[in-house]
Amino acid sequence: MAKVLIINGSPRVNGNTAIAVREMENVFQENGVEVKTVQIGNKDIRGCIACGRCYETGKCAFDDVVNELAGEFEKADGLVVASPVYYASANATLIACLDRLFYSTHFDKRMKVGASVVCARRGGCSATFDELNKYFTISNMPIASSQYWNSIHGRQPGEAEMDEEGKQTMRTLARNMTFLMKSIELGKKEFGLPQEEEKIATHFIKSYSL
Repeated sequence: MAKVLIINGSPRVNGNTAIAVREMENVFQENGVEVKTVQIGNKDIRGCIACGRCYETGKCAFDDVVNELAGEFEKADGLVVASPVYYASANATLIACLDRLFYSTHFDKRMKVGASVVCARRGGCSATFDELNKYFTISNMPIASSQYWNSIHGRQPGEAEMDEEGKQTMRTLARNMTFLMKSIELGKKEFGLPQEEEKIATHFIKSYSL
């Protein structure tokens, strides 16, 4: 059975972002996908301090919900990241969580399917959508898409229920993501994962002795 981890970055437990998430949860469950949703937007999560301890211990030095999510992420076939839009950006708590989650987890993320979902009153969705997708594209994770960019609209809690196109976009996204996860699982059984080269790391700045 395919497994999906959903991280809801909204501080509002039953806000408009949750409406988008529920549309996806329903489709996943209808298609036999195991879903775990974690609300982190109302938690106290500090940002990464680049201490490097995760390379020594295998987990983040700050032992909070990020380390709890790490195990769920490793077991999952797909990751959905949902956020309200603040100043054309994702919730800062969510970004702190994702920075540490992706940096401190050293397991193979190749072919885990990623999807980002954003919610706004009016604007900033595309910028936030692009911001969240960058976590996937640096990790060899294919991105699931929908019939429109993955956004839903509403200001007051519950208003997103009236965004019929937005809700349909979420349902389509969940169906497409389910198809991708199941197809990738079949492909891994038949062909295995793509060949991986030894990673080359370069820097733009060269140090000179004065």
